[in-house]
Amino acid sequence: MDWLRQLPYGQYVAGGGWLRQLDPRLKFLWSLAFLLTPVLAGPGWRLALVVLLLALTFCSGIALRVWQRSLPVLLALGLAVGLLAAFLPSGQERPQPLQAPPVEQKLPAPPAWVLFQAGPLRITKRSAELGLNTASLLFTVMHSANLLLVSTPPEELAWGISALLRPLERLGVPVQKLGFQLLLALRFVPLVQEELQNLIRGLATRALNLRELGWKQLLGLVLALGERLLANVLLRAEQGAEALLARTDLWRSPAALRVPRKPLIWLDRKGLLALLLLVALRMRFGSL
Repeated sequence: MDWLRQLPYGQYVAGGGWLRQLDPRLKFLWSLAFLLTPVLAGPGWRLALVVLLLALTFCSGIALRVWQRSLPVLLALGLAVGLLAAFLPSGQERPQPLQAPPVEQKLPAPPAWVLFQAGPLRITKRSAELGLNTASLLFTVMHSANLLLVSTPPEELAWGISALLRPLERLGVPVQKLGFQLLLALRFVPLVQEELQNLIRGLATRALNLRELGWKQLLGLVLALGERLLANVLLRAEQGAEALLARTDLWRSPAALRVPRKPLIWLDRKGLLALLLLVALRMRFGSL
């Protein structure tokens, strides 16, 4: 029943490895690169990002028990969403002709537009590209964010983002307070998972046979669980807000809460050079 606690998605896990020693600002920039470089990119570049993320996961030094449960789930989710997008109708089923018919121009016949068809199920070139883009983007965004959160303590991440946004203080943006709120939000994630775990445990103790429930009863059960989860989460948030108000606007900047560590300059330089190389490759081969 503790499978949610054994699935450390979005939570920091202490340990060794070079990825944990990397500067949090640089890791955040890498996450932005995985988020932004797939925009308007071709399927080749999207697949290359997936392969790069898998290689970074295997070579990051993070223990196998940390990602051996979350990675297959993300791969299965991306594959399921990609297949669903590939089999769904994709709008215009055939490309619009740009020239006169081949009878007049003697042009070669176009390649096959339908790649797979089994009864009502059909995959065209456009739907296949849509499914590939959807699956790769979903996996890239979710897994890159998971690597960032798993390998970075909340205090380090809040400090890194606040340091990158520090120039906005000249415009009157309360960067330090926003960083403190981000730290509270990161600390709030385990509470949400704990509430979900408690609801699932309570449902299991009642020994309900879900197969005997109809669609309406099953939908009502899911909605009731969602309503209860939302109520419990809001109650936890209200308790945290009351605790902060009782301390009379007591807050600290992320830099004050961060544990100082000795930076590895050579590792940060290599990470920055690799990031610049990734951006250069995106500008050169991103349309493939």
